[in-house]
Amino acid sequence: MKKNRLFISLIVFIIALSIFSLCFFRIDGDYLWHIKAGEYMFNNGVLRHDIFSWLLHDKYWMSHEWLFEIIIFSLKKLFGVYHIFIYCFICILSLLLIIFITNKDNYMKNILFTIIWLAISLIICFHVQARPHLISYILLALTIYLLFDNYNNNNSKKIYFLPIISIIWSNIHGGSSNLIYLLSILFLICGLFEFKFKKIESNRISKLQLKRFLIVTILCMIGICINIHGFKMFTYPYINILNNTMLSNITEWRSTSLNELTDYIYFAFLLFIFIVLIISKNKIKLIDLVLFMLCIFLGLKSIRFWFYTYIIMSFVIFNYIEKRNSDKSTIPCLYIVSILFIGLFIARNNIFTSNYSFILNSDDISYIKSINSKRLFNMYDYGGDLIYNDILVFIDGRADLYSKYNYNDYLDITYLKSNSIDLIDKYDFDYFLVDSKYPINTYLNNNSNYELIYNRENILLYKKRT
Repeated sequence: MKKNRLFISLIVFIIALSIFSLCFFRIDGDYLWHIKAGEYMFNNGVLRHDIFSWLLHDKYWMSHEWLFEIIIFSLKKLFGVYHIFIYCFICILSLLLIIFITNKDNYMKNILFTIIWLAISLIICFHVQARPHLISYILLALTIYLLFDNYNNNNSKKIYFLPIISIIWSNIHGGSSNLIYLLSILFLICGLFEFKFKKIESNRISKLQLKRFLIVTILCMIGICINIHGFKMFTYPYINILNNTMLSNITEWRSTSLNELTDYIYFAFLLFIFIVLIISKNKIKLIDLVLFMLCIFLGLKSIRFWFYTYIIMSFVIFNYIEKRNSDKSTIPCLYIVSILFIGLFIARNNIFTSNYSFILNSDDISYIKSINSKRLFNMYDYGGDLIYNDILVFIDGRADLYSKYNYNDYLDITYLKSNSIDLIDKYDFDYFLVDSKYPINTYLNNNSNYELIYNRENILLYKKRT
C-alpha cells in the first residue's frame, strides 16, 4: 500500500516538474517559420520546395520536419496562443513518464537519488521550445527502452516496434532519426562479447537476441526511407554533420567548450555520472559504458545533444545505485515540493504572454511591409519573424537550405569581409534590415548610397538610394 502511495506521489512530482519547466519556455525564430510551413502544408500539401525566400524561391527544400509542422499548426488552430504551451507540456510530461514508468522498479529502490535525478532533468529548461526535438526526445526514450528490453530479455519481442518508430521519427524530425539504427548496431556489437576486465564486464546475448537486433536494424534503415524525400533522408543527417558552415555559425550546433561558462553545467553532469559508475559496487556493463561514451561524444560535438545524455543515462545509471529505504517524510516532502513547483508557475501569471514575443514587433513589421521590398537583406535571426508575417527573406533558420547557396555570402556581408562589396552588388539588395552591432551597419551608415529610413533600438532599416 505504501509503495502504491509512493508511486502516485512520484507521478504527481513529475507532473509538477513538467508544469514548472514551462516557466523557462521561449520562442525562437525557427518556431515561426515552422508554424508558417505547417500552415501552408495544412492547406496545400507537403512542401518539397522553398516558398519563403525571394532568392531561392522554388529551389528544392528538404522539409525533414514536415509532419511536426503540420501538427504544431493544427494545435494552433485548436488552442490558439496556448498551443505551444500545451505542446511543450505534453512532450515533457510524456518523456519523463516514459522514462519513469519503464524504469519503475529501479526508480523506486532509492527515492532520494530518484528525486535528484528527476531534478537534473531541468537541464531541459535550456531546450523548452516549440520545436520537433521535443518529440525526438520521446522517440529516443522509447528506442532505448526497447533496445534494453531485447538486450535483457531473451523472449521479449517488443523490439519489433522500433521500425514503426523509425518511420514516425524520419517524418517528424528526420535530421536525428538515424540514431535509431545506430543505437541498435551498438547494442548488437556489445552483445557479441563475453569478458571480464577489472570493473568492466560483458555478457554475450543469445543468437535469438542478436538475430532480432540485426533484423530490426535493417528494418529501421528501411523505415527511415519511408518519407516524402525517400532515400535522401537516410543521408541527410550525415551531410549536415559534415557542414562546417552550419557547425561553426549556428548556436545550437556549436560544440561544448570550456571557454563557455554555461557549458560547465554539462561537464558537471558528466562528472556526476562518472562518479556514480566508479564508486558503485556493481561491475560496469560494456553496453552501459559504450552508451556513456556515445553521450560524451555527442554532447561535446554539439550542445543540442546535452539532453540526449540525460535520456540515455536514465536507463543506465540506476543499475549502479544501492537500494535505500524511504522514510515516513518522503511522501509529504514530494507533495510539498510539487506544490512549490506549481506555485512558482502560477506566480508567473504572465507566462502565456511574456514568453510569446518576437524579435520584430508589430511596428517593425508594418513599416517593412509598407516599403514593398523585392530584394531585402535581413539578419539570420530576423528570418523567422519575416516569414511569419509573409515577407520574403534573404535568409532564415533553414541553414541546411541556404548553406548550399548564400549562407557564406550572408556571413561575409554581415561581417564585412573583403569580398562583401562585390557580394552586395551581386545580389543588388534594395533594402537592408540589420542589427546595429554588426559591421554591415557601419558600412551602410557611412555610405552615401544608403539612407537610414527606420530605427528602433538596435533594429535598423536602410534603403538603397536610386
